[in-house]
Amino acid sequence: MIYRFRVVLDNDTDDDVFRDIEIRETDTLEDLHNCISQSFGFDGLEISSFYLSDDDWNEGEEITMFDTEEPGVRYMGNTLINEAVHEAQTKLIYVYDFLYMWTFFVELAEIVEEAEGTNYPNLMFIHGQIPESAPEKSFEAEDFDDFNDEFDDGLDIEDYDGLDFDENWN
Repeated sequence: MIYRFRVVLDNDTDDDVFRDIEIRETDTLEDLHNCISQSFGFDGLEISSFYLSDDDWNEGEEITMFDTEEPGVRYMGNTLINEAVHEAQTKLIYVYDFLYMWTFFVELAEIVEEAEGTNYPNLMFIHGQIPESAPEKSFEAEDFDDFNDEFDDGLDIEDYDGLDFDENWN
């Protein structure tokens, strides 16, 4: 079977940027990663991950680009697409390049029979151009003072006298 995905860039502009991709259900998520990154003009060499997602696009289990050999952690290279995506689990979040955090919403649009004479993966449709730089991400905390209140350990970052180390050690 062939999975048809719509891959949409998460950006805060009015310009929609997406790609429609066909790929075999028995290909790996690494194959999908390569197809997505190339279709948006990336070289595919930056660290990337897929995340399972619910209907509200909440990030779930991570499927990593590199095999970490940690128990229970899935790796793109040995995870078949149909093991991560199916009719009951249709959405993934794809993050390309953890330095710039290019984020894409990947949704299974349709499952179809393989068309004879078509090479897969197949880039079906391109809409919009990717911007020069990754869209800015906003954090939930309004400012870092609000964020730091959650982790108040009672230490004053300006008070070096109370810490047990020699600041001129070298």
